[in-house]
Amino acid sequence: MKALSRLFIPLFFTLILIACKDDKDSSEETMQSNSTSQEMLFRLPAAYELGDEFCYVNAQGDTVIPVGRFLHSFTDTIIHYGVVVEQIEGSYDLIAINPKGERLYEVYQYDNGPDYLIEGMFRIVKDDKIGFADSTGAIVIEPQFACAYQFSEGKAQVAFDCELEEDGEHSAMVSDNWIFIDKTGKTVDE
Repeated sequence: MKALSRLFIPLFFTLILIACKDDKDSSEETMQSNSTSQEMLFRLPAAYELGDEFCYVNAQGDTVIPVGRFLHSFTDTIIHYGVVVEQIEGSYDLIAINPKGERLYEVYQYDNGPDYLIEGMFRIVKDDKIGFADSTGAIVIEPQFACAYQFSEGKAQVAFDCELEEDGEHSAMVSDNWIFIDKTGKTVDE
């Protein structure tokens, strides 16, 4: 029985991955038919390494986001949002997508990947300004800061004017006008 199980599981996932490679027209129809519901999506294959081909399917096994739509995936299960890499005209953007595969916003890149969810918040980027989204992917503080650190003890250090100083492969945020904000974006004391 174990030998049969070892053979069946890889075969099952191979068949699912092949199903994800449907032609573009049918995958667009699937996206449109699922556009009215907020479904949970699952990345296939589940054992994914950056650079592998992948797709996202819903609980019924329908392909919602086909193979090749995005370059890389940082999210194995999409409930409210997922983080992927999108390539557009030679540019690579780290973005959040909704369960329909639609772009929500750019995610702040930190430590060679998406910003960490800390205290229920992570940094996002729009028009070269930084803001914050929550654990559901909802924008809580609109992008407006030139620089922003992650939240710590309910506060984040931010600046409207800031420069990045390169230090080898790293960079430091430098400003003479740092302020602290709370999780609603209101200015607070240190």
